[in-house]
Amino acid sequence: MPRVALVTYDPRPQTSKDADLPVLLAALRAAGAEADAVFWDDTGVDWGAYDLAVIRSTWDYSWRAAEFVAWAERCAKVTRLANPADVVRWNTDKWYLGDLTAAGVPVVPTRYLAPGDAADLPGDREYVIKPTSGAGARYAARYTPEQHDTAVRHLARMHGEGLTAMVQPYMRSIDAAGERALQFYGGRLLHASRKRAVLAPGTAFDADKVAHPGLEPWTPTPAELAVAERALAAVPDADHLLYARVDLVDGDDGQPRVMELELVEPNLFLFLHPGSVPAVAAAILAAAL
Repeated sequence: MPRVALVTYDPRPQTSKDADLPVLLAALRAAGAEADAVFWDDTGVDWGAYDLAVIRSTWDYSWRAAEFVAWAERCAKVTRLANPADVVRWNTDKWYLGDLTAAGVPVVPTRYLAPGDAADLPGDREYVIKPTSGAGARYAARYTPEQHDTAVRHLARMHGEGLTAMVQPYMRSIDAAGERALQFYGGRLLHASRKRAVLAPGTAFDADKVAHPGLEPWTPTPAELAVAERALAAVPDADHLLYARVDLVDGDDGQPRVMELELVEPNLFLFLHPGSVPAVAAAILAAAL
């Protein structure tokens, strides 16, 4: 009977936001596994006692990225970690978008402004500022050229906390076509979803935001699937991926581009796709054996 750790975060005193976790635990146990939900930063956990540790919903890691990567490397030394520690290290910092661009993958154009860099911001179109390590649109906002002073203050706040900023053109297609998330598990397309725009005009970068507004099932187009597969093929150690989520938006040319590649702790949206639960459980069990 394989032992599987589904790795999550400690939400206390609040309740966990991972609605899929109890469903997946139940599916694994029903299939014959000994499955536990385990906090990644619980120092009392014996990771070597598990056959497989699957990073599921470590949704507090982005503000503790160095600590989290160090944990992943320690964990991977005593058990199999999915996804592998090298992938975790590569994917926790959105500098990876530059690697995808270099590999010829269509990506939303991205510039990086580290602490000490000048506030070189677009003056001819709407744009987005967000941190290279972040989740749930935290510290993210969209600006027009007329909001330059506000955007500079945003940068100063991030740089003051040691964060590197990403600057991207706001892809206006999101307002009409939304953002599509293609989920892969066990090397196969699992399902896809679409959500509406997260960043409303005028929303402050430090305001709480709905991470997945208007979420609905989606059937990916052949072009979307092709771009997603190109992105995954460009990942270092791609053959060892257990799961992946590729987030796509349309560029100004109407063709899909990668917005983000989620290889650490993507929300699977199983509550929206309950038929995918058996496939995810089967892939986890196969990886644990």
